[in-house]
Amino acid sequence: MISLGIYEKALPRDISWEKRLLCAKELGFNFVEFSIDESDERLSRLDWSEEKIAEVRQAIVTTGIPLYTMMLSGHRRYPLGSLDPKIRQKSLEIFQKAVILAGKLGIRNIQMAGYDVFYEEKSALTREYYVENLRKCVEIAAAAQITLAIETMDDPFINTLTDIAQFKKQIKSPWLQAYPDLGNLSAWSGDAVPKDLEDHVDLIAAIHLKDTLPVTETSKGKFKNVAFGSGCVDFKGLLKTLKRLGYSGTYTIELWSQETSGDPCQETAQAKQFFDDIFAELEIKQRPVI
Repeated sequence: MISLGIYEKALPRDISWEKRLLCAKELGFNFVEFSIDESDERLSRLDWSEEKIAEVRQAIVTTGIPLYTMMLSGHRRYPLGSLDPKIRQKSLEIFQKAVILAGKLGIRNIQMAGYDVFYEEKSALTREYYVENLRKCVEIAAAAQITLAIETMDDPFINTLTDIAQFKKQIKSPWLQAYPDLGNLSAWSGDAVPKDLEDHVDLIAAIHLKDTLPVTETSKGKFKNVAFGSGCVDFKGLLKTLKRLGYSGTYTIELWSQETSGDPCQETAQAKQFFDDIFAELEIKQRPVI
């Protein structure tokens, strides 16, 4: 039995946390994924007051819908592998604050974007800085009993589970795991995704559900805002593979409806129905929403 979550950016933006969590509950989701992206607005959440944190915690209690996971994409702007020592220090400060906030909100899993650098040129040195600082982040997460899960990205640095396994060889910790995005995996690897899942299912802490268009010799692919069922992801095949492998963790539908749709709830409901139909056919059961 799986838990199905929804990314915060799929839900209406300018509403209270209680209304946002209640919306997720009414749509049939077990949890909401919290966002700390690279914008000043969401990075400022890392400095929330105790009163604001208490407000969100009360919303969780009132609605019964938790925040299981945090999507920490702020490292896109402040990457662990930057050549600038001030940016590298900022990246560690961001992660330290993210762990503290996650602990206060009951978040169990911080999904870290798998970039050495994004806006800078990649090199062997940016990779070395990334590994050095990833190790520090894992130590911070481990001390707080929170999982650091690297996401497979829209970027060649880490775009397969095999890439994450390579870093696991160097940083041997149960608190370092993988958060694969089936869309990103499929855009890069196509037919090779099932084997990647088979080889490394033991690393998977959580999974993103998103459609994409493939990377080819003539296309950079498309990693965002691809309608479910119109992209390259064989959701039925990959979910059947994961069921066979015994995966029973969380899935999170990744949408940006609050940015692209006049009715985020309707678009989110349609996305959920898309997966409900596949789950029913494959006899994958979702944990009841109480």
